[in-house]
Amino acid sequence: MKKMKNEKRRQYLQKHSISHLFSFPVEEFLEIHEYARDEWIIKEGMRPDYLFYVVEGKAKIYVTYQNGKSSLINFINADAYIGEMELVNDVHYTKGIQTLTKTICYAIPLTRFQKQLLEDTKFLRELTKFLSVKASKMAEKYSQSLSFPLENRLADFIMQTADQDVYKEKHVTVCDFLGVSYRHLLHVLSQFCEKGYLQKEGHHYHIIDQARLRELAGMLKNG
Repeated sequence: MKKMKNEKRRQYLQKHSISHLFSFPVEEFLEIHEYARDEWIIKEGMRPDYLFYVVEGKAKIYVTYQNGKSSLINFINADAYIGEMELVNDVHYTKGIQTLTKTICYAIPLTRFQKQLLEDTKFLRELTKFLSVKASKMAEKYSQSLSFPLENRLADFIMQTADQDVYKEKHVTVCDFLGVSYRHLLHVLSQFCEKGYLQKEGHHYHIIDQARLRELAGMLKNG
């Protein structure tokens, strides 16, 4: 992780301002963190020191259960908060958050600004909207698993996790997240390659027909 500083920081804040989300001049105090692909924003078992706001990039949320099994449970995209549960609750969540692409976050130190954030009605209104949308999307995910075939759900998964048109998630992770068998997943991936949507390159897949995958994934939103 690198911190953006000086003139580069000033220019970035000017281009990607979030001052409209707060009643106090938060941009004077926040840090800008740059993460490379596969870096951990928060490791499991660590309580975050910051409230993060994702400006660019994508990340995935993992959790490890008592039996030692790790599962991918959700994705994080731009305009999302990280650490909001620790901000509003005196609890310690153990989920790990790892980047899928280069990711840039605004980081607000919790020890210094937690009280001020919790008393900022403008920010709390925005946070409530975010949490409402987040809850709705989680409900949609479970509904989609019952209502749509794997072709649509896998296309959506590929578009969410691909970095620069390269898809390389582990099959076991995908099977667990989508609730499908290993054999079924390989069958649909093979079909995608035969139809020219993907091209297998070693252990990875290169996206050839992004428009068709987006069309398949878009059916989840329109269903």
